[in-house]
Amino acid sequence: MGFDGDEEAAAIQISPKYSLFRYNSPLVQVSLIGLVCFCCPGMFNALSGMGGGGQLDPTAANNANTALYTTFSVFGILGGGVYNIFGPRGTLAAGCSTYVLYAGSFLYYNHHHDQTFAVVAGAVLGIGAGLLWAGQGAIMTSYPTATRKGTYISLFWSIFNMGGVVGGLIPFIMNYHRTEAESVNDKTYIAFMCFMSAGAALSLAILPPSRVIRDDGTRCTNIKYSKVSTEAIEILKLFRNWKMRLLFPAAWASNFFYSYQFNNVNGLMFNLRTRGLNNVFYWGAQMLGSVGIGYVMDFSFQSRRTRGLVGIGIVALFGTAIWGGGLASQLNYSHDDPPKRLDFKTSGNDFAGPFVLYFSYGLLDAMFQSMVYWVIGALADDSETLSRYTGFYKGVQSAGAAVAWQVDTHKVSLLSQLIINWSLTTVSYPLLVVLVMLAVKDDDKSKEGTTNGSDLPSASTIAGNIAKDYNEPVNSTST
Repeated sequence: MGFDGDEEAAAIQISPKYSLFRYNSPLVQVSLIGLVCFCCPGMFNALSGMGGGGQLDPTAANNANTALYTTFSVFGILGGGVYNIFGPRGTLAAGCSTYVLYAGSFLYYNHHHDQTFAVVAGAVLGIGAGLLWAGQGAIMTSYPTATRKGTYISLFWSIFNMGGVVGGLIPFIMNYHRTEAESVNDKTYIAFMCFMSAGAALSLAILPPSRVIRDDGTRCTNIKYSKVSTEAIEILKLFRNWKMRLLFPAAWASNFFYSYQFNNVNGLMFNLRTRGLNNVFYWGAQMLGSVGIGYVMDFSFQSRRTRGLVGIGIVALFGTAIWGGGLASQLNYSHDDPPKRLDFKTSGNDFAGPFVLYFSYGLLDAMFQSMVYWVIGALADDSETLSRYTGFYKGVQSAGAAVAWQVDTHKVSLLSQLIINWSLTTVSYPLLVVLVMLAVKDDDKSKEGTTNGSDLPSASTIAGNIAKDYNEPVNSTST
């Protein structure tokens, strides 16, 4: 997909400095994948953030999420290979289509209270999510230049989490007058399904990496497609890769806390309409957290390694403070002594503290995951390698989440869940420091071609790359 006629000629004449809005630019492509995730996982996050998938009894949602993250753990790891073989369009479209099925299963559950459909839909969604997130990770980390990866991660995270903000408004508005209701109405699930369907269609607009030209004139890859045998070997090598071993605890921890935060903070402490409002701010906090840590990790110091170490240190400090606040709150209630449900209009000052805590959890989630993605992006620049690395990250992350949802289903004490979550994130920080120290190199501007002046390729080089891009046919394996 590209320009033709006068539009193509205009694109060729654009200098590197002012070519951010080319269709085949990293800015446009990362924005598009952000919109895809706005519609699909963004709405899924809003649904999950309601606690129990919007139901009074969280058992069905817990079991569905266990099935989801079990298959996700497998297909997250395999997803990088699938992406390299079939390209982004087919991979992302297949992945996005499964989100609609999942939301539909809870619409069915609203009427029949049989969790079989929800569990099966969760398992199918795990397959699709593995494909989607492996592709998303490759696009977000490999399309930008090395010196702007934090910025583009923040851009993606902000657009993606705007989906959670909008998705939080949906149940808040549609259930505003249902102050005694415990489960969301049918219209809420139907609205989620409409957004998810739009995301599946929008995924077809993503270009393959061989057709994306960075602003320094380089391509994300010169490889049009990979082979099954190649990807199988490379995926197996990930388990012996010392970098992935150091990344493992952070990956395991990064979704483990969702079941605790969604079900046992938002789900237990607030009534239905307030949970929807809280989600608006939880996902809004994610946007702030991602932008803040992205700035630190791209612009705070000249040395890329120093930026990484400072970013990890900041997240560690915030994480310690926020989990400490969570501990203070958790000591006040348990499964056997649940709290009185709070309402944003009638609970007065009692609402403020728990609300700020839940907001802070969203802030920390974005800071933690954006920081980890930045570290992954600093380990390589090519799309093929980063698709495998991000797939491995999502696979391990999902395995941890599958365990976490069953921990909640089996009613492990809330205090124990908090301590486990706090411990997992804390253990990951020193290992990430070691990874940055050993594997992240300071910027070599002569190789990356991202400095001003003589190191930049000429406008004619950019023009030649763009012209070549728009004239070459799309390989059938990328669609």
